[in-house]
Amino acid sequence: MAEIDVKIIPALSDNYIYLLRERSSGAVAVIDPGDDEPVKAALNRLGWRLTHIVITHHHADHTAGNLSLKTAYQCPIVGPAAEAARIPGLDEQVAEGDTYKIGNAEAKVIDTPGHTLGHISFWFEESSDLFCGDSLFVMGCGRLFEGTPEQQWSSLRKLRALPNETRAYCGHEYTQANARFALSVDPDNEALQERARTIDELRSGGKPTVPTTIGEEKATNPFLRCDDKKFLKAAGLTGKKPVEAFAEVRRRKDNF
Repeated sequence: MAEIDVKIIPALSDNYIYLLRERSSGAVAVIDPGDDEPVKAALNRLGWRLTHIVITHHHADHTAGNLSLKTAYQCPIVGPAAEAARIPGLDEQVAEGDTYKIGNAEAKVIDTPGHTLGHISFWFEESSDLFCGDSLFVMGCGRLFEGTPEQQWSSLRKLRALPNETRAYCGHEYTQANARFALSVDPDNEALQERARTIDELRSGGKPTVPTTIGEEKATNPFLRCDDKKFLKAAGLTGKKPVEAFAEVRRRKDNF
């Protein structure tokens, strides 16, 4: 089984960039490099050499380091086919059903539009690691800048269907704000209450709240629970179709 090591790189104001190293080959990928300098510093500190640049969507805070890193390390850039024209330096285009290998570790590509129209996620099934960009956050999901509620709800259902133990690495540290919102629509959820306390402890110590797991998100993320009757009752959305409930929860979060 291919084993990978993941390093978390805080960047910009609240972004996370990830370095992924496949142990047997030594291949190293960076996920969504919104800034090249912290990536270079981390590579130097770890003694790793970059071999792949992996992109989930076109936003500049996930791609601004592309060209500098590609030039410095002479490595290819892979990203969503549907956003090829908007991703600097893209070499290889992938979409739903494709696979992509980092050394001996193979990722399945999942189309997850909503935040942007061509957003994708990379799932390393063997090691139970998911890199989901801005489609799914800890107790949250990406704002719908380009897509529709129907698209985002469909995307979240795909991610929710992954095994509970799947570790999800998302693009931003939004967790404390997400927890406050989640409690506003699901105040009696004991798992959510406990998790919010844990999150506050992590952040008070300057620690990241990623990765999360799909199992944790199913229990505490309101955006994954829009077809759960108990949640719908708590949020005052009884009788709503799931996508209608999702659209309303997303609207409330946008105005929270």
